[in-house]
Amino acid sequence: MSALDALFDDLVADTDAVLLFSPDAATVREFEAEDTPAVVVDQENDAGADQFVELPLSFTEVTGRLRFGLEGAIRQGLIEEGDTAVCVTSVFGDGMDAAVRVESAEFTQTGLYDLFVNSRADPSVVRDVFDVAIELGQKGQKGKPVGALFVVGDAGKVMNKSRPLSYNPFEKSHVHVGDPIVNVMLKEFSRLDGAFVISDSGKIVSAYRYLEPSAEGVDIPKGLGARHMAAGAITRDTNAIAIVLSESDGMVRAFKGGELVFELDPEEY
Repeated sequence: MSALDALFDDLVADTDAVLLFSPDAATVREFEAEDTPAVVVDQENDAGADQFVELPLSFTEVTGRLRFGLEGAIRQGLIEEGDTAVCVTSVFGDGMDAAVRVESAEFTQTGLYDLFVNSRADPSVVRDVFDVAIELGQKGQKGKPVGALFVVGDAGKVMNKSRPLSYNPFEKSHVHVGDPIVNVMLKEFSRLDGAFVISDSGKIVSAYRYLEPSAEGVDIPKGLGARHMAAGAITRDTNAIAIVLSESDGMVRAFKGGELVFELDPEEY
């Protein structure tokens, strides 16, 4: 046996589950015929897998992709917290070209899966808001970096804990965040102060809202500014989540329950 063969034998030894990221149907069938449980992680279950975790974003960055898949598999009861899992995914091309062994007992969950699945807002709404924030982070407003704050879910309570900074262009409207035309409007309005408030179902309730919950006791990483503090405070005092695009460093960050639960670099998507 060569050293490479031994290395791969060690990689897959005593594996409790295999996570297949975006496999084709033939690969799924092959793995499902094996004794080791196979879990498919993808944006759509095109392969018709029996055990499936839905990816809400493309997650070009590998670590984020693996973390979401593992958290989802654990939360859905497809693998146990003490299991050893091998994640098979793509790093350099379209096909699966890398395998990563993860001891789930040593795996620190980030809350990312919970952000999508256990928030008041529909997961598709959370995904749509992320898409807007990511695109805005990539392109900016007329080529210049901008910041933005989107508060998603529990809109009635959020409105009661905020006040208008200007007229509300979405008052009495019935537009939704997933509408491509509305997304252009969101990007235009993002250059002005205030937060966007979005309902559980994705209806844009308001723009230009000044969030008023007390920031006392909110703990955010050093270096983050007023938008992030407001995001932490409003999600602590309501059942909303908040997605922030930072003007200073261009990162997109998500808050839930008063805490930062996820961050990503739009340039990696």
